[in-house]
Amino acid sequence: MSVEFIGYVSAREQSEIISPKGPDVDPAYIETTARLHERAGFDRALVAFHSSAPDSLLIAQHAASVTTKLGLLIAHRPGFTAPTLAARQLATIDHLSRGRVAVHIITGGNDRELKADGDHLSKAERYARTNEYLTVLSREWASTAPFTVKGRYYDIEDASSEVRPYKARTIPIYFGGASDEAIAVAGRHADAYALWGESLAGTRELVDRVSASAARHGRRPRFSISFRPIIGETERQAWERAHDIEAQIIARQKATLESTQSGLDTAGAAISGNNLPSNAGSRRLQALFSGGDRHDARLWTGVARVTGGRWNSTSLVGTAEQVAEAMLAYHRIGIGTFLIRGFDPLADAETYGRELIPLVRERVSREEASLSHG
Repeated sequence: MSVEFIGYVSAREQSEIISPKGPDVDPAYIETTARLHERAGFDRALVAFHSSAPDSLLIAQHAASVTTKLGLLIAHRPGFTAPTLAARQLATIDHLSRGRVAVHIITGGNDRELKADGDHLSKAERYARTNEYLTVLSREWASTAPFTVKGRYYDIEDASSEVRPYKARTIPIYFGGASDEAIAVAGRHADAYALWGESLAGTRELVDRVSASAARHGRRPRFSISFRPIIGETERQAWERAHDIEAQIIARQKATLESTQSGLDTAGAAISGNNLPSNAGSRRLQALFSGGDRHDARLWTGVARVTGGRWNSTSLVGTAEQVAEAMLAYHRIGIGTFLIRGFDPLADAETYGRELIPLVRERVSREEASLSHG
């Protein structure tokens, strides 16, 4: 099983410890970040989706236009665009980038965010809609003749498209969501299932559940896990940086609370019992950090704890060699893709490309060669 690395491209520079810099959409920053990831050896870069964020399709297209090899993983929320239109949009970008597009389907577990875009369906209804949406999406990519789909949410008659994916009959579908409803849809449609960084035991449990769901449809998806690696020249320096990041986030939360007196769902928001996210992925992280900040050899949940498990927020902490060994342990239980991004986005991506990615690739290759000759 080969190993794939995915980075992160955003509209402007910002993170949990860096206040937003520059214009809302900063073309120069997008270009710099995309080119850096390409030079650093990442296979793809994720462009995220949020109800208040700049459009992921357009950010991805700009990133593709300034690179030649870097793949783009475009986060996409089903339900707000007709699936036939979305299929043509994604296929068009796939042609413009010469086959470098994949799509990351995010149905959404935050009711408040979804209502901001006018979506008032229940979670179960949203996943039922996603199932129909992906059925239509895949049909339009694969069909060479008009097709009809009649469902609860979409009534498509004689749909056809003059543009299909550049290289193959489909565009790779990555899928996130840890609820039972999400896993049922993932098993039917996902080429790659993506989860937030958990312990080895928790990861194995999700891999097994999704694999069982996919097997019912004769499918074998790839598995992707997300981490925020914190690397130091020594283990002590890595842990000092981890605790400094945590302290910076807490200080920013305090400043935000004092200046706004609001419970806004932002990187600077203070966490309380009444604004903890309730989606399944966040609940899994909450259960993880409730058992302590350190798990297995390298997994640290300090940022997940102070942000309430609101997003991809767990870290592998140590030297590059130690973090690479920890990632190899995840590879052994079925993880083929690592989505890694730092708290200092540009500097960390450069560090990953120089120190971490080559180590992991070499160790995975060496171990697979050993197994094939064993």
